[in-house]
Amino acid sequence: MDFTGKTVLITGATSGLGRAMALTFAKRGAQVAICGRRAEEGAKTVAMIEQSGGRCLFLPCDVSKADDVSHFIQRTVAEFGRLDCAVNNAGVSGDLRPVAETTDEVWNQVVNINLTGTFLCMRSEIQAMMKTGGGAIVNVSSALGLRGKENVAPYSATKHAILGLTKSAAFEYGRYGIRINALCPGGIQTDMDDLFYANAPDPEKLRAERMKSYALGRMARVDEVASTAAWLCSDEASFVTGAAISVDGGKTAR
Repeated sequence: MDFTGKTVLITGATSGLGRAMALTFAKRGAQVAICGRRAEEGAKTVAMIEQSGGRCLFLPCDVSKADDVSHFIQRTVAEFGRLDCAVNNAGVSGDLRPVAETTDEVWNQVVNINLTGTFLCMRSEIQAMMKTGGGAIVNVSSALGLRGKENVAPYSATKHAILGLTKSAAFEYGRYGIRINALCPGGIQTDMDDLFYANAPDPEKLRAERMKSYALGRMARVDEVASTAAWLCSDEASFVTGAAISVDGGKTAR
């Protein structure tokens, strides 16, 4: 998976999975453009890539705002000359509560960032890619885009909707050489997840019970999900489009 000379754009890349994706593409030779709402964390991602000899552009961006998105992608093309690949990763989970207790504010926030944000990014990315003969887009959905779960309805609804958006756009732009796929991660081992366990009354019991839902008995590492995104953008996946690829340790196979 060699991305030398290619430009890869990643949203929500100031930490966690997004940062891991940026590092993965840069390691494989890509020049990377990233965005997020935390400038300090974005600068850290840039520094990590540049220390390894790569090139990285960071811009603050709220993906729910069309002007922010257009500016980010225009700056990316101006800086690097073209856009070859994009990973739309920015998202929020919202409050964990049942549907009847979900506020308008929470619903609108999750929909605006997860779904509208993905749409706005895709729209500008496709326009840029059509000018240079094609490309590859990966929309980050979730295992919860394939199944339901209590107390996460707004999040799950947006992740289901991203699959429909992905499949429709794949048919619309395949003839222009643009492949569009969705990535559906299950639980990912991060510092935030460790904090979740640390705050539980019985962390080890909770961890053991949760791991039973995975066929592999563990959660994913960020690099495992990031490398799958890179594969979907690579020439090795040249005949893959309109697909929803699960990276969930078998969680949705049950």
